[in-house]
Amino acid sequence: MWVLVVLATLLLVVLIPGVRIINQYERGVVLRLGRYSRTLNPGFRIIIPYIDKMLKVDIRTTPMDIPKQEVITRDNVTVNVDAVVYARVIDAQKAVLETTNYKYATSTFAQTALRDVTGNFDLDQLLSERDQISSQIREIVDAQTDKWGIDIESVKLQNIELPSDMKRAMAKQAEAERERRAAIISAEGEKSAAVAVAEAARLLAQTPGGINIRTLQTLEKISADPSQKTVVLLPTDLTDKMTRGFHG
Repeated sequence: MWVLVVLATLLLVVLIPGVRIINQYERGVVLRLGRYSRTLNPGFRIIIPYIDKMLKVDIRTTPMDIPKQEVITRDNVTVNVDAVVYARVIDAQKAVLETTNYKYATSTFAQTALRDVTGNFDLDQLLSERDQISSQIREIVDAQTDKWGIDIESVKLQNIELPSDMKRAMAKQAEAERERRAAIISAEGEKSAAVAVAEAARLLAQTPGGINIRTLQTLEKISADPSQKTVVLLPTDLTDKMTRGFHG
C-alpha cells in the first residue's frame, strides 16, 4: 500500500510543476532543453518539468508610446514630436526567438522611423498631413517588425510642439488674418447696405407719393417723445417747386 502512496506522491511532484494554464489572449512558446519545441494554444496544458520551459506571449493589441523626439524639419525648424504605435503579436514563436524584447525593439525602431520620416517634411506639411506621415511611419516599422512576428496596426502622431518664438509668430499671423477677414466682411456689409438704400431710394422716387408716405412713417416713429425732438417738415411738392424756382 505504501508503495502506491509513494508512487502517487512522486507523480504529483512531477506533474504539478508541469501544469500550465494559458489564457485566451495568450500563446505558450515551449522550449525543450533550450530548443524550440511547439506553441501551445489557450487552455489547460502540461509540459515536462525541468526539461520544458514555457514562455507566455500576449497576442492582444498593445499601445506603445513613442517618447518625445526632437526633429529638424526640412525647412530647418526644430520641433518636438511624439506618437503612439498600436502593435500586435501574430507569431509568438518569432516574437520569442527573434528578439530579446519585442516590445522594446519595436518602440526603439519606431523612434528612429519617427525622426527619419518627419525630418523629410516641411513644418506646414507636418501640421497638415499627419495621417500621411503616420502611414509612412507605420509602413517602415511594419516592414522591420514583420520578421519579429509583430504586426503594426497603426501609428498616430500625437503632439507637435513648436518653439516658443514660432508659436508667437503664428499667433500674430492668425490674429492678422482674423482682422483682415473681419474688415472684408464689414466692407461687404456696408456695400450691401449701400446698394439696398440706393434701390429703395430709386423705388420711392418712381412711386407717386412714395416720399410723402415714407416721411409720415418716419414722423410716426420719432413722435413718441416729441419733447426731445424738433422737426421741421417741408412738403415734397413744395420743396420740388422751390428747387425748380431757384434753377428757373
